[in-house]
Amino acid sequence: MKIFSLAFLWYIPIISGLLFLYPFVFPITDSQQKLNKNKSGVANIVFKSTDGGQSWQDISEGLPGDKLEGSLFVNDRGFYLRTGNYIYLNKPNNKSPFWEKEIFPDEHSNIAPGKSRIFAYVYHQGQFRQKINGSGEWSPIYENFQLKGIIDVFETGGGTVFIVCDRGRGLFRSTDNGKNWKEVTRGVWKLVESNGVLMANSVNGTIRSTDDGKTWETVISEGGVGIDIAPIDGGFAGITFNTQSDTRRVRTSYDGGKTWQAIDADLPPSMKISSIIQVGDYFFCGHPNGIYRSRDKGKTWQLILPSIENKVFNLYVSGNVIYAIPSAGGC
Repeated sequence: MKIFSLAFLWYIPIISGLLFLYPFVFPITDSQQKLNKNKSGVANIVFKSTDGGQSWQDISEGLPGDKLEGSLFVNDRGFYLRTGNYIYLNKPNNKSPFWEKEIFPDEHSNIAPGKSRIFAYVYHQGQFRQKINGSGEWSPIYENFQLKGIIDVFETGGGTVFIVCDRGRGLFRSTDNGKNWKEVTRGVWKLVESNGVLMANSVNGTIRSTDDGKTWETVISEGGVGIDIAPIDGGFAGITFNTQSDTRRVRTSYDGGKTWQAIDADLPPSMKISSIIQVGDYFFCGHPNGIYRSRDKGKTWQLILPSIENKVFNLYVSGNVIYAIPSAGGC
């Protein structure tokens, strides 16, 4: 199962925007087509495509307030947003109304996906909770974990759990559902898994593990940090910051992360390339110019959706559905 998680308050800037009054779908006819707005000229804050980027629908209607605040993640079950005392869920096949809503016990908690559950945690205090899929109750978990500065929780398909702490506090691993924890590396934030290989963004670039997270090695190091990492068919795609060129580079690997090939020759160089995903046969890249799509695994790119008010789209995928969120700071 491919899982995309996000410690929203830490390494993705808070997304802001005004709620859109009427949902719509707009087709992409060429790379220069402008993004439609409603009569008030308000830019939308959450977009969804179910046809490989050919058309995009605003699904902001039904969200609270005039901006997104809280934490979010996207997995195979859909798009989850915790804001205030509620969790909002948009399933891949949801029509109007777009969002299902349930009460959440703590407005200060972040959320993260597990194998068959949802985790909740408080950045400053830990206070971990879990809710098993299909149940309606949140219960305490990992009460013996005492460190603070929690930015993410990640669970592998085999049930190994990682807690990610910020400011060099480390990446902690447990194979017994939290009874015991061991620090395995430091300076990590986003983790993904595919075919038994773990990849992560780190302060040193991109790192990987082939032994269920016991040990880690750096596979991309260009003097800068890792920006994004995502599973693709047969491998991984990643974005890193290159200090020599002062740009962000986009690469793919098809050998479990051992070697990487650049796929950004046809993309305009930028310091704010935010995300890379695959849906079907297409790659999609969030760029300051807008959303680019590639039909040939990154050899060539076409701008299919221009940016909104100079914001950068952060991209997420659930099955064959793409979610796009414009952010003033990108990623």
